[in-house]
This record gives sequence, C-alpha cells and structure tokens, in this order.
Amino acid sequence: MSTSQSNVSLSFEVFPPNSHVATKKLFGTLQELQDLQPHFISVTCSNRESRIEETTVRIADYLQNDLRIPSIAHLPASYLSKEQVTAIISKIEKAGIKRVLALRGDYLDGVEAKTDFVYANDLVHYIKTLAPNLEIFGACYPEVHPDSENRVTDIKHLKKKVDAGCNQLISQLFFDNNMFYQFKEGCELAEINVPILAGIMPIVNRQQALRLIKVSDSHLPKKFLAILEKYEHNPIALRDAGLAYAIDQIVDLVTQGVAGIHLYTMNQAETARHIHGATESLFLNN
Repeated sequence: MSTSQSNVSLSFEVFPPNSHVATKKLFGTLQELQDLQPHFISVTCSNRESRIEETTVRIADYLQNDLRIPSIAHLPASYLSKEQVTAIISKIEKAGIKRVLALRGDYLDGVEAKTDFVYANDLVHYIKTLAPNLEIFGACYPEVHPDSENRVTDIKHLKKKVDAGCNQLISQLFFDNNMFYQFKEGCELAEINVPILAGIMPIVNRQQALRLIKVSDSHLPKKFLAILEKYEHNPIALRDAGLAYAIDQIVDLVTQGVAGIHLYTMNQAETARHIHGATESLFLNN
C-alpha cells in the first residue's frame, strides 16, 4: 500500500514485551508489518520510566532506521520528570524519530507518580519547548476518559492538549462507530480541528474478549456481544467473526470520511495482514 495515494492513513500499534524471547519475536513481527507499508507504527510504553529508553525508544529506533517505517514513541506524563523527558527527547531526535505520542498514562498500583507533568497537555507544552519540530500526537476517548466527569469536561481538556501543540489525535479503541461520530461532532463544536485517527482492535480470541469485558468501559453493541456468545466455544469462528466485525467498522469509518485507522495489533502480524488484505482498496482509491 502506498500512503502517498491515500487520503486515509492506516497505522499500527505494538507494545514492548516483557521477555527477551518475546522481544525477539516482536522484531520478526515488525519485519512482516513492513511489507504492509503502514503510514507509521506506534510503540507503547509500560509507564515505568526506567525502561522507556531500552524498550520503547529502542523499538521505535529500529522501525525508523532499520525498517524505514515512520515510528511514534509513547511518553507517559505521570511517570517522567523534566530531566528524563529532556534526555529521552534528545535520544529520539538523534535517532531521527520525528513523532511522539504524549499521554498522561495509567496510574500504577504501588508506583508513585511524578509531579512535573500533571496532565498530558503539560507534557505536550514541554516537548514543544524542547523540540518544536517534533510532531506530537495525543490520545482521545470517544466514550469519555474514565477520570472525566462528562463528555463536555473531557473535550475541554482535550482542547487544552491540542492548543498546547498536539498535531493529531489517536482514539482509544471502540466498538460502536456511532460513539466515535458523536465524539467527532463534539470536537468540531469545540473547534478541535486536528486529524483524529480511529483506534480499532480486532477481537480474535476468547481470552482477549473476556479481558476486554472486564477492564474496558467501551460500549459493547448487541451485535458484538452476540458474536462473543455464539462462538464462545468455537475459537476459529470467533476469530473470523471478530476480524469481520473490525473490517465492517473500518469500511463504515472510511466511508464516513475518517482521517485514519490506527490498528491495535496486539503484536500479531497475521491479524494486521488479514485486515490490510480485506481493506487495502479503501485506502488506495478513496
């Protein structure tokens, strides 16, 4: 897929594994994703500041310089000091990485948060002063951030983040496209005019589905719940139905003029390849 031919971007997200073996496997996965020519690949972080440079930045460096895929390194505001951010941004710029994703990050039990950056917009502003040419992405929540009082308050906070210097936004995963469209309307009313990429996570196994239901605040439509119930004990059918559901979401989003699709791959190249194969023409010919 040549992104130069497409008005809608297709990007992927991966996460640094916790073991050497899994990390080695991830590098093989990234080589497979290279064939799909994504617009970029983002690399998450564990929120543990001591590992960001050896995991997130290292993988982003490999993508950018070995595979020649534009990369985005995630940085969590809650667990970084100004000194740490300065050092990380310096390494990012030396590696030729041109994009970062600045987010508050989830609070971790037993890990004390830093106080230099209370909100993501504080981190965005600081990065802009350090490296004004870096493109900064921000996270957004179509179904309201779990710590926000309501949608209005949430969008006001998002507006501050964009005004601080966010160039684009990537949404949290969702399974009801209407929620995304309502969120976009709210952003337009608030004059948030940057591109918003839709985050899509294909559900391909029962364990993943159960974990999602337990921890996610996402609205699960009846159609989605019916798939989980009907194919609970049929892993192959559940995988196929989960992929088909994600493809239907993507087709609808592209038809409605979404700026881009950001696929949460869960480090599975096969999932990304299947989605890409089923939707490639949408990105080439719109």
